[in-house]
This record gives sequence, structure tokens and C-alpha cells, in this order.
Amino acid sequence: MTMKLNKEQLKMAESQLKKYSPRSQQLSPVYGCLLLYNRVRSDPVKFLVDRWPEFSVIIYKPQQEQKGDVFKDMLVFAIDEAILEETIRKPSVIDWTRYLCFGTCLHHWETLKSVASEKDVSIRKVAVCRKMTLEDVSNSGIAVRSLDESHISLVNRAWKFGDNEMSVRMIQNMIMNFPTCCVLDTEGRPVSWILTYASCAIGMLYTVPEHRGKGYAKVLISTMAKKLHALDYPVYCFIEEENMVSYRLFKKLGFTEDPSHREAWFSANELEAL
Repeated sequence: MTMKLNKEQLKMAESQLKKYSPRSQQLSPVYGCLLLYNRVRSDPVKFLVDRWPEFSVIIYKPQQEQKGDVFKDMLVFAIDEAILEETIRKPSVIDWTRYLCFGTCLHHWETLKSVASEKDVSIRKVAVCRKMTLEDVSNSGIAVRSLDESHISLVNRAWKFGDNEMSVRMIQNMIMNFPTCCVLDTEGRPVSWILTYASCAIGMLYTVPEHRGKGYAKVLISTMAKKLHALDYPVYCFIEEENMVSYRLFKKLGFTEDPSHREAWFSANELEAL
């Protein structure tokens, strides 16, 4: 029987996920979401499990407050494929008539595809990513600022999936609630920045073209890593397989990966998001 976790159970679930370490803590964004949610309450979400207290499936389910909330990904962690399949079939867990975006380990793809087919829903891979983790933090010796609400539009225009009202809400939530870092020019305008997703993964790293080649990205990654480690948060990111420039940068800075693991995002009912 699937159940929603309450406040006390959420704290226990964070400890429970550590039993699956390093698989959950190092490889699943659900752990990052749970860790952040237990410390910073931002957008309303639900955490669903197949049973309690020993669960095999846990799902992070953001509340879609309005049509077009396409950046509120549902994240899934599972250690039993049969239980995962049974869980995501339930209408009380997933409304397969709406737009959906799943983030989960790539090896769950066949299960998602099977259930989607059973529900007569089209589904496709959006991105397949390396999961890069940093255990040790080096000192950059350079202090940077945090982004603020006045920078939302700038970040939104630069993000590859942004430049629309739907992404504005997501970026606003990230800047107002989670750690960010930026480098400012002489007039106080951000020229390079990095943010933290609700999963605690760092991302949206960007430097405006005329300021590239100055080492700002390295400084921001190092500074953000120190900030997250100071909060006892995991330091990790997702890099799309084809993005070799970012992969080489993060690898050079000491990030490591499990070559056998890929995190992937899948979307279904895309027309329902319009």
C-alpha cells in the first residue's frame, strides 16, 4: 500500500536511504531532494513510498500547481523492479493522463516504457547523464556572491531549457531557497553563475561569452562545493553524455563517476504540458 510520508517519517527516510549508500546518497537525486526538503521548505511536494518503514521504492512528487509546470520533475529511486512497476501503475501515485517528466536511473527505462505502453501513453528519453561526485574540496581563495531575485531573468534567458514563464518559477525557487554562487563584473552584474537544484545537484553553470576563458567556472564550482560541504550536503552534478567540455572540466576538478551508472530523464504526454 503506497503512503505519503509525514514530517517525522521524512527525517527517518533520510536515514533509511543511507542504508543503500552509496547507491542512494551518491547516485540518486531523491536523496538530495529529501535532504534539502528536511532543511529548506520551498515548493510543496510529496514523498511516496511503497511501504513503511522498510521501503523498496520512494518517489519525489512535486505538486503541479498549474498547467505548464513542466520543470517539476518526478524523481524515482527503487531497488526492486517488480515493486516499482506495481507502484507506478497506481493512479493514486501517477496520473498518466497528464504531462510527466521522470528522473531516475537509466536501468528503470524498460519498466517505465512498459507501464506507459500499458496506459497507452507515449514516452521518450529527454536526457541521459553522467553523475559526477566530489568528495574532497579544494580552496579557491576567491570569494563570490550569491544570486538574488533581480537575477532571475538573466539566468532564465541563458539556460538551455529556459526563456519562458514556466522556467522562471523554477529558477526563482532555486535562487530564493537553495545555494547559488556568481561572479560579478565591475558594475555589479553577474557574468558567471552556478545554482543548486531541488535535488541538491549543482547545475545551470554559465559564463557570458565575453567573459569566458578567465577561469570563472572553476572558481564557482570550487566555491559552491565548499558551501555545500559546509552544510553537510552532497556535492554532485549531472552532465549530459554528449557534453564532453563540461565532463572534462568537472573531472579535472576532482569529480568522479561510476561508469556503469547513468541517470536519465523521460517525458510523457508532452502535449498535455502546452
